[in-house]
Amino acid sequence: MAGNPFQAEEVCRILVRNKVLAVSSAQEILRKQHGLVQKLERIREKKYAQVPASEAISNPVTIVDVIASLKLSRLDNPGLPLDEETVFKYLAGHWQMPFFRLDPLKLDLNVVTSTIPRTFAMKHLVVPVAVEDGVLTVAMPNPFDEEVLHDITMASKMRVEAVVSPKSDIIKLINEFFGFKRSIVAAQDQFGGIGVDLGNLEQYVRLRSADELPANDQHIVNAVDHLFIYAFDQKASDIHIEPKRELTLVRMRIDGVLHTVYKLPRAVHSAIVSRIKNLARMDMAEKRRPQDGRIKTDKGDVEVEIRVSTVPVAFGEKMVMRIMDPDILFRDLAQLGFSPLDLERYQNVISMPHGILLVCGPTGSGKSTTLYSTLKRIDSPGINITTVEEPIEMVHESFNQIAVQTQIGVTFGSVLRNILRQDPDVIMIGEMRDLETAENATQAALTGHLVLSTLHTNDAPSAIMRLLDLGLPHFLIQATLVGVLSQRLVRKICNYCKVSYEISGDELRTAGLDVGRDGSLTLARGRGCEKCRGTGYLGRTCVVEMMPFTESLRRMTTEGADVALIRAKAREEGMRTLRESAIEKLLEGITTHEEVLRVTWEH
Repeated sequence: MAGNPFQAEEVCRILVRNKVLAVSSAQEILRKQHGLVQKLERIREKKYAQVPASEAISNPVTIVDVIASLKLSRLDNPGLPLDEETVFKYLAGHWQMPFFRLDPLKLDLNVVTSTIPRTFAMKHLVVPVAVEDGVLTVAMPNPFDEEVLHDITMASKMRVEAVVSPKSDIIKLINEFFGFKRSIVAAQDQFGGIGVDLGNLEQYVRLRSADELPANDQHIVNAVDHLFIYAFDQKASDIHIEPKRELTLVRMRIDGVLHTVYKLPRAVHSAIVSRIKNLARMDMAEKRRPQDGRIKTDKGDVEVEIRVSTVPVAFGEKMVMRIMDPDILFRDLAQLGFSPLDLERYQNVISMPHGILLVCGPTGSGKSTTLYSTLKRIDSPGINITTVEEPIEMVHESFNQIAVQTQIGVTFGSVLRNILRQDPDVIMIGEMRDLETAENATQAALTGHLVLSTLHTNDAPSAIMRLLDLGLPHFLIQATLVGVLSQRLVRKICNYCKVSYEISGDELRTAGLDVGRDGSLTLARGRGCEKCRGTGYLGRTCVVEMMPFTESLRRMTTEGADVALIRAKAREEGMRTLRESAIEKLLEGITTHEEVLRVTWEH
């Protein structure tokens, strides 16, 4: 074992014994092993050709790499991949060693980067992950390398214990942590002794300038690059850079929840903010007023837009970056979470030649994704799609996108007054926020255009009352509205740790959720694993309330309209409420009853 724990026959035997790999697949892998190894070696040689010797990675191809490259499904659960992590889990079990999944959000940057040098970590593929009671825990793909463990023991003067981690995770973590740490430390060293910057809260008199590092300093450039790469890798929707008295917090919103990712020295805060402002073409010298900007960058083969906002807070400038990923914003409507009936109703509405479709929900409920995905669905060379947004969330060359700029008089209303001269077929308005916008939208709908917009209401029937509250005459609503979609996002149960459990209808009713069933129910929840960071949730999906604006609802839309009566009529005609839509996903094992209660309510 100490010689080579990755002998092909033995690894395949372990996987077959654990019923995750079929015997026939194992035989096929062993038969083609030599050719597959050579192919992977050529790919790696090309990848590392430009890497300097000091940055070289010791990464020989093993049978584990071969199996992972084939993208096979697990024999015991075809819905899950037989990936590198799965292989290492079963190897660790066979070796009777602890398996450790490297979660960057839970590791201490200083422990990882200060215990052993980066060159040693890269050469031997080893990462320190914890220090406790004089014991240093290191993660390795090969925990039987006694020479490496001895060297770390001598260098650290601590007892060393090994745990098993996937090789690619270790390489990625070394690149991320050592690269980021090196950039931050180097930047901080350039101004040792500056002292704390109290930002906007207090004026602190000192002789030396506090303008920090220049925004084009290479260390800061590298640190910001690492920040973006990490955010893309974690599928974060937002990055928060928050100055505090002693340090700067970097937090990322993943699946709707903020996680603290880094705690940076306070000294580098202004330099990082200035670098991002420079990329976003914002005024780097202006630190007392809020600013907005945008960055266009690439994530692999896809262009990503990052919307940047800064505001002055107590200890400096707080920056929030919203990541507009086309892989998320432009999706097939069937992938968003619609039930077959709601999807059919929604498609009927968007196929109408004219009228107004409203998408409702609070901030962060997926309205932009639904609208952009809808525009992508109806886009064709034969129609002209024009959008009016504040700001433009995602630039797409098929659409003619107009940015609202209120400071120079370019408002939703003023643009809409002139937009009909641009010969549009479909118009998307970022938000219907005032009477002028609503009147111009109805005028566009009356003259034969399909208008899509958003509205901040709690449910679909309330959109009618909101339009009346804005001052729009009821007869214009009757003449132009064709449908209302209200939506929320619920977190999905993690497929990697999903388990079933029994609960009674009475217990759910006691918790505040009536699913309309008695007796025992079989539901699902996530135990919490490395893939979902212990939360039990991975990814999100929509729950929707689709209300076509039927003839009977038109007749009920009067100056004294009663939203309760409109809601009752809509439900009578087949509209499912947000709660009912969420309960369906609960019973299908997609989400949990806690999520249903969190995002929906009973009227």
